[in-house]
Amino acid sequence: MSMEAIHSQIKVFGHPIHPGLIHFPVAALLGLIATDLAFLFTADPFWARASLWLAGVGAIGGWIASVAGLLDMLLVSQIRRLITAWCHAMLAVMLLSLATFNWMLRLPDAAAQIIPQGLYLSLLSGLLIIVTGYLGGRLVYEHAVGVNVEDRLQPDPQP
Repeated sequence: MSMEAIHSQIKVFGHPIHPGLIHFPVAALLGLIATDLAFLFTADPFWARASLWLAGVGAIGGWIASVAGLLDMLLVSQIRRLITAWCHAMLAVMLLSLATFNWMLRLPDAAAQIIPQGLYLSLLSGLLIIVTGYLGGRLVYEHAVGVNVEDRLQPDPQP
């Protein structure tokens, strides 16, 4: 199997930053769906506050992770040549816009905008996470972006 590695330029100790950082905002935005639904069914203000915090962590964390992804896209010409990378980036911008809008909508009053706007934006963000994550996975598994191919191709040592 011959696969040319596409090395990330934004890394710490050889590990790409973007795929490491993106898990936190993704978890927050998916958790936001659950807390919005909990508020819908219970009307407990706790769930509205939890949703506000998750929306903020998702938006701010997404922007931080996106800086690393954007820098890799700008600095590595091999990444810019991939249609999958451009689709991933465009959907990520849409997702960040939705997540930020969803958070800003809730800031004045955490509970006032959850039903129906907040929940709708949370569900739409969840769908975008699925598609954007799928494309991010394709970048890693099909195009070896940020993967040390040399280590992957070594056979496992036999006991």
